[in-house]
Amino acid sequence: MRRTTAALAATALLLPLSACGGSAGAGDGSTVTVTVGYQSKTINTVTAGTLLRSLGSFEKQLAALGDGKTYKVDWQDYATGAPITAQMTAGKVDIGSMGDFPLLINAARGKQLGKPTHLVSVTGYNLKGGLNTVVVAPDSELGSLRDLKGKKVSTSVGSAADGTLVRALKRAGIDPDEGIEKLNQQPAVGASALAAGSADALSQFVAWPGLLAYQGKAKALYDGAQLNLPTFHGVTVREDFAERRPAVLEAFLKAQAEATDYLVAHPVQAAEKVAKATGLPAEVVYLYNGAHGISTFDPSVKPRLVSALKQDVAILKAAELTGDIDVDAFVDDRYVKKALGAGYAGRLAATPPAAASEVWPEGAARTLTFATPAQLLAHVGRHQDGIRAAYVPDATTGTLWFADKAVWVADGERLLPFVAPETARAYVAGHRGARVITYTDALGRAS
Repeated sequence: MRRTTAALAATALLLPLSACGGSAGAGDGSTVTVTVGYQSKTINTVTAGTLLRSLGSFEKQLAALGDGKTYKVDWQDYATGAPITAQMTAGKVDIGSMGDFPLLINAARGKQLGKPTHLVSVTGYNLKGGLNTVVVAPDSELGSLRDLKGKKVSTSVGSAADGTLVRALKRAGIDPDEGIEKLNQQPAVGASALAAGSADALSQFVAWPGLLAYQGKAKALYDGAQLNLPTFHGVTVREDFAERRPAVLEAFLKAQAEATDYLVAHPVQAAEKVAKATGLPAEVVYLYNGAHGISTFDPSVKPRLVSALKQDVAILKAAELTGDIDVDAFVDDRYVKKALGAGYAGRLAATPPAAASEVWPEGAARTLTFATPAQLLAHVGRHQDGIRAAYVPDATTGTLWFADKAVWVADGERLLPFVAPETARAYVAGHRGARVITYTDALGRAS
């Protein structure tokens, strides 16, 4: 019953929605409207949405086409990927961006309705899965995934966060269908449920876990990077639109690459732009999108990500949200290869930057990078009134987290941060003499 209810709820989200105006990609011959569906607060998609829009890169690329047409971009903001898929299959959205699991549902729905779509580029990714996190209330006594047995857990069925939850529960020996009471909720609803105590835990995607932790409304229970399975967000396009207006799609992908390069070159300024457009704290945006953030941005379609997408199909099939999906037919990197030309090979071969500790000083346009978490702590201890945010990578997974929200371990003279208590305990169990300490104690030891 629980699985059937979840499947029906997810299917309802995918039903075609009504939209104002004419069909996307249409015009009077000289004027063409291109409709882009994006998720402003799903900040892994900013290079195809929020940041791209604020930079005006797509409009500039369209103006440079020189084909005698006037282009208008209709930016439509959504909370999740499901309504974008519904609008695409209804012919109301041309280009959309969403997470890996919604991308698969996008592929399945398009094929089902005879209106195929294709994954044409990637926005942000994490090769270990660190973009999804399970959090609990700040005063919760739950200390590991095993403690979730019999508890109420909020997530968005069909999302990457739900996929992380399902996989993580299985590894912990808990049946994801019968071992917990899963609440299928939008992220904001789930956050409210966690605060009200009607949910014991919340499994969500970027940027909700970081936001709630930053606000002091939650603490991490499980770092998705413990799965060591890639998760990503990408750009999908209607096949008929791509075939009818390939130059427009290539212009979008060139603009996405420009936005990506801007984010990499100006991470603090990019975070500020996204924060202004979304209302999210810039410190939270930087946690994910910063120079050493949880997310790496690169439009190239890496084989490792495609392989992970194929593994995700089984999760959606088990939840009865899709049937078989031909991932190879869904992925189409021809357009991004053409758009980026000779530079594509370099992007495809690029790897994420090494994890590092960072401090964002008050009023600074750049962050400070430290070789070790202990060096960061020493700096924070000397400048506590002048720190906007401090970030440290998990000693096991490399996932960046707020220094004052991390679980700290003292191992001799070493000070090691962890996102979740379970990984910290695992380290302590394997290192004689190591022990969990408070953040205040860590600051004192570093000084």
